[in-house]
Amino acid sequence: MNQTNSKAKNVYLITAVASLGGLLFGYDTAVISGAVGALRNFFIEQIGANTADAQNIIFQFKTVIVLCCITVFALFGSFFFKFFKKQTAIISLTVLFIFGAYFLFSNFLSEANALTENLTNSILGFMVSSALVGCIIGAALGDRVANSMGRRNGLVLSAILFLVSALGSAYPDTLNFLPSGSLAVFILYRIIGGIGVGLASMLAPLYIAEMAPANIRGKLVSCNQLAIVGGMFIVYFVNYYIVKGQAEEWINGIGWRYMFLSECIPAMLFLLLLFFVPKTPRFQVLKGNDEAAVNTLIKYNGASRATIILTEIKKSFNIKKAPWLSYGWGIIVIGLLLSVFQQFVGINVVLYYAPEIFKGMGMKTDASMLQTIIVGAINLLFTIVAIFTVDKFGRKILMLIGSIVMAISMIGLGTVLYAENNGMPALLLMLLYIAAFAVSWGPVTWVLLSEIFPNKIKGAMAVAVAIQWLANLIVSWTFPMMNNNTYLTEVFHHGFSYWVYGIMAVLSAIFIWKFVPETKEKTLEEMEGLWEIKKKVVITTKKAEL
Repeated sequence: MNQTNSKAKNVYLITAVASLGGLLFGYDTAVISGAVGALRNFFIEQIGANTADAQNIIFQFKTVIVLCCITVFALFGSFFFKFFKKQTAIISLTVLFIFGAYFLFSNFLSEANALTENLTNSILGFMVSSALVGCIIGAALGDRVANSMGRRNGLVLSAILFLVSALGSAYPDTLNFLPSGSLAVFILYRIIGGIGVGLASMLAPLYIAEMAPANIRGKLVSCNQLAIVGGMFIVYFVNYYIVKGQAEEWINGIGWRYMFLSECIPAMLFLLLLFFVPKTPRFQVLKGNDEAAVNTLIKYNGASRATIILTEIKKSFNIKKAPWLSYGWGIIVIGLLLSVFQQFVGINVVLYYAPEIFKGMGMKTDASMLQTIIVGAINLLFTIVAIFTVDKFGRKILMLIGSIVMAISMIGLGTVLYAENNGMPALLLMLLYIAAFAVSWGPVTWVLLSEIFPNKIKGAMAVAVAIQWLANLIVSWTFPMMNNNTYLTEVFHHGFSYWVYGIMAVLSAIFIWKFVPETKEKTLEEMEGLWEIKKKVVITTKKAEL
């Protein structure tokens, strides 16, 4: 084997290892989809009419919600100081805190300690989506972890958190570290896993990007997105074979535990393999280890390129960071809305609740799990299509077509369910929706977010990523509250929530058409020039109005 092939093999091997972080990201995100019904039975329905147990569950839930709200508020509050002057930020945060505390108390904490239908659905929704609180925390801390522990060691921490979460989520009653019941402990273990997901979502592509040679960087970074979707696909198979042929009683008592426990296998593999890959040259230079950086660069880029790349890395540290509003609010709002719409079109409702959705269509457990595998296969297939077409057709056209097809399929799905036609048309419309999302808003949103922010304000991307996790939490939490509501079910036959997501898809199409620029074949410098021009136009318009 010649030297070039050897270097290429080395790069592909470390990419495969780092991509396991993406695989675990997808695995952890989707593993809960097969356990939703069992979790409702184990944590909520078994309580029945026992008032004392019900009050204990509600107390645990309210306590966890308050702690999560405080944590999320503090993390997002830190972003205010990036956008506003200190005094303005403090006043704004104080007003938001008072308003939020009043809303939380009057609409949630002050309710009677009784398991009403809405509260039951709220508990179930938060149990399913609680990992997303951890994702927000992990994403917010990702930059600090990357620069203090390093990219590789940050992934090691992520693998450990995945492992702890898998064990704790499978046996929250046995591994209970709190004096209260197991509901709060289960949620906390899911949040721990979410922190691992948040870290991996940032560190895995960052590690690959910093290790890969420039000529194949795009292809290798795309492997992380494939790994995420692949992780979801794998866990659908795992869930299916765990429940195949088993009675509901076994699934509700034991089967759901095996689903979470199965994550230990890829988590352990990821943890062990990480000790065989190097730290990135950029981090080594950051810590003053130039000799180690050169050795790594020689191994993966060749001796002739190593010195040149080392010089470029050192120059990159001299780029001065600018205030996040240097290019005005336009670029910030576009970044935030890209993240919000990616979630508000309802994708994670399908990914998290697919088996329950299919059960609602009248399918049995085995059949619903099998249909979920089809969902995963379509998601994987059309993500590959997106990777091979995004540079050919452009970002904007793919996003626009995706929005239109998602709107048609979601509104159609809601209509089919409203008409109580729960057979093949409903399945085909859901698969059409998945295909449209996977070829557009799934991978292309990340491409746009990485391209629209100039290097000087790249840190602002952290706000968009955190908002994306928050939007994911809101959608995933509220879906059971809409889908399982007795009144909405009796009137709309489970179609109401899908109409909501269809309307969001329509709004996302208008947003893409009117406000999002095409970034295809544009350098970061050209994008920076575009935002400079837009900023000057805004300033000129304001002066003319005065």
